[in-house]
Amino acid sequence: MNNLLPKIGSAIVTASVFLFALCLIVDYTFGSYLVCMFLPIGYIMMAAGFQNECIDERRVSANIGLIFSAIYAVLVFLVYFAQTTSVRQEELTEQAVRLLDYKRGGLFFNYDLLGYGMMALSTFFVGLSVKSDNTADKWLKYLLMIHGIFVIGCFIMPMTGAFSSMANGENGKAGMIALLIWCAYFLPIGVLGYRHFTNKR
Repeated sequence: MNNLLPKIGSAIVTASVFLFALCLIVDYTFGSYLVCMFLPIGYIMMAAGFQNECIDERRVSANIGLIFSAIYAVLVFLVYFAQTTSVRQEELTEQAVRLLDYKRGGLFFNYDLLGYGMMALSTFFVGLSVKSDNTADKWLKYLLMIHGIFVIGCFIMPMTGAFSSMANGENGKAGMIALLIWCAYFLPIGVLGYRHFTNKR
């Protein structure tokens, strides 16, 4: 069970990232929001697997990574559950739309970026805890740790207003390309995580 659940989580991560990229390409907004609610579930399962198997001297790092994964999940669930329910189904005032609608670059857009900043911190600390016994695991470890760099953009850039134009559609194509690049980066993490927990059996 300790290997099966994180293996399933890694599969969810892989499928979610792939489907998210597909929804971006075909411009299916509701689908991309829905898929983003499955990604944190899979990621927490995967992070918990790494936390469970790490050696004692790396336990603190793994615990920190797992806690940050939970913070990421809460923020992302709030954002995308709002998009698929209140924003999509209800008649909102202009002020409410500016705050809640992800596409308008308001409060919930910034919460989403903060959430993915927490995910980046989580991957960095989880990566520190991974014991790499082979080439594939070394790639996994380094991909997780390098992904931590994203916290800088996700945490600081919203304070500068740099992402507002992307969210408001002024640079929508650039925003989509940036997200597809992220998908191409994160997809191997899910695949390598699945391989890792398969080989641990």
